[in-house]
Amino acid sequence: MLNRRNFLTAAVGVAAAGGLAACAKEDDSSSDSSTGSGGGKKLTLGFSQVGSESGWRSANTDSVKSAAKEAGYTLKFSDAQQKQENQISAIRSYITQGVDVIAFSPVVVTGWDAVLKEAKAKKIPVVLTDRSVETSDESLFVTLVGSDFTDEGRRAAKILEKVLEKAGHKGAVKIAQLEGTTGAAPAIERAKGFKEIMDADHKDDWKIVVSQTGDFTRAGGKQVMAAFLQSNPDINVLYAHNDDMGIGAIQAIEAAGKKPGKDILIVTVDGVKDGFVAMSEGKINAIVECNPLLGTQLMEVVQKVKDGETVERWIKTKESDFMQDQAKAALPTRKY
Repeated sequence: MLNRRNFLTAAVGVAAAGGLAACAKEDDSSSDSSTGSGGGKKLTLGFSQVGSESGWRSANTDSVKSAAKEAGYTLKFSDAQQKQENQISAIRSYITQGVDVIAFSPVVVTGWDAVLKEAKAKKIPVVLTDRSVETSDESLFVTLVGSDFTDEGRRAAKILEKVLEKAGHKGAVKIAQLEGTTGAAPAIERAKGFKEIMDADHKDDWKIVVSQTGDFTRAGGKQVMAAFLQSNPDINVLYAHNDDMGIGAIQAIEAAGKKPGKDILIVTVDGVKDGFVAMSEGKINAIVECNPLLGTQLMEVVQKVKDGETVERWIKTKESDFMQDQAKAALPTRKY
């Protein structure tokens, strides 16, 4: 059992290893000022969020809303409820309203050309956040503010090496993979990065025996993991593309009479509070960080884009104390 000091040390260590996956609901929010941070006419930002499927996404939404208010921007916010058609509808609404900049975190990678061409025709710049898209014309969006998901997958594989060593595991490593939403950038790239390390360094002893989407949700993780255990009862490792699917999987593992973190070693990605609660209980073995606090960076980029300044094509997420903060927040839930 971890004491407080050791738990925080473990959290910092994992963060260091991690380094740095119906109609839409809309609301408008802004600061009280009639001018933006530059002292001129207030900038209006239209932002379409993927949904509210996970703790990471909730933290990301809070960060965007808070940063827009602090910057003095009018924020038109839409929750797409994980449906691409809702995001496209929201973006078209922002185009009609004549917002200054559009930002969105795309549900999936493909299928955006038409609506992005509409935004370009109206001279409204588009900034991607968190996730990338594939387009026929690179000029359809200005930049992406987000993490390197492929590298997160690589780091998940490297940290699994350490987890296996610590557990004293010998023999074949039979991995179940809980993928994120089908077609979403983090699902594609976290799987790619993990497999890259696995194929290079563990071709003979690691094997992904089953892999399926849990849609980045806790309920999806639970349902799919239960099916995994029925078809492959000898699974001994779970790699989940986010904490919430991992937490759902823990419920299925326990229902099957197995011990998560022991009978089945678990590595996840994100670093939200509930993930650290599970890690403090020994049910998740390691977490790779993905920082959701993109709000301040996004607002800085939005202002530069509006001012016509040149920005990099990909602006990587800054490191933060997010994981350490989540670990500290998880501590009161444990009795020592």
